[in-house]
Amino acid sequence: MTDLFAVGEATWPAAAQHAAGAFVVREGRGGGQRVSCATAEGSWSETDIDAAEAVHQALGQPPLFMIRADEDDLDAALAERGYRIKDPVHIYSGPSASLAEPPPKPISAFALWPPLAMMRDLWAEGGIGPARLAVMERAEAPKTAILGRVRDRASGVAYVAIHTETAMMHALYVIPDQRRQGSALNIVRKSAGWAQHHGAERFSVLVTQANQSANALYSSLGMQIVGHYHYRSRQP
Repeated sequence: MTDLFAVGEATWPAAAQHAAGAFVVREGRGGGQRVSCATAEGSWSETDIDAAEAVHQALGQPPLFMIRADEDDLDAALAERGYRIKDPVHIYSGPSASLAEPPPKPISAFALWPPLAMMRDLWAEGGIGPARLAVMERAEAPKTAILGRVRDRASGVAYVAIHTETAMMHALYVIPDQRRQGSALNIVRKSAGWAQHHGAERFSVLVTQANQSANALYSSLGMQIVGHYHYRSRQP
């Protein structure tokens, strides 16, 4: 199966990556946890953890580590240092073709790049500001933004990009008074359709385990949980 961590790296890229012993520390510049975390790239030691912490601090970032499957030893070592589990994440994947059924109305979602000013405003309303928009801008993968509409009103927005025939959707936001009206479903369908049209056989998304509505949506579409990860941080 495609390495969905590599898909995430390509479609939501850090500003830079820095070697720190056996770790890679991402320079996020405010773009979120995935572009600001450290990951182990081989056998590590306590000294390597020290080095990763030092790079984080030099970048002005609080130390943050991503823990993937089979990294129980690293998880335990960070817990011993006082790091707490933060934001466990499900990785969902499914065939683009089965997700790309046309939405009920042809005008319910549009794909376009660069995003319109109204789309940037919607993202800003959802807390997705300039630093995260900069992540989208620097992605070199095929990409688009999706604008959802309900009853001729802008209802939501998302960003989608492709790496090695797998698409990943990020930054889905639906405005509160337009929720539970099918907008998120239409945006996902349009995203998968765009992905299929551009050669992506698989469609994926990352969602925190705590986001019950998003987990219910992706499960209802037949997407499968194919992986997990969580972060370790000393901050709440």
